[in-house]
Amino acid sequence: MPASESEFKGNPMLVLSQGPDDKFPFQFGLKKAKLILENLDEIKKFVEKHSNKT
Repeated sequence: MPASESEFKGNPMLVLSQGPDDKFPFQFGLKKAKLILENLDEIKKFVEKHSNKT
C-alpha cells in the first residue's frame, strides 16, 4: 500500500502501512522524516544485519 498523508494538530504526517487492515500504521512528521533521511545508511545497515535472522 502506498504512503499517504494525514494531519495531527495542524502538522503534516506521513503514514506508512502494510495494507488496509493495518491497525497500527507507522506515522511520523517532518522532523522525524528529516532524521530518517539523515540516517538512511544506518537504517539500511540495520535491516541488512537483522534480515537474515529468523
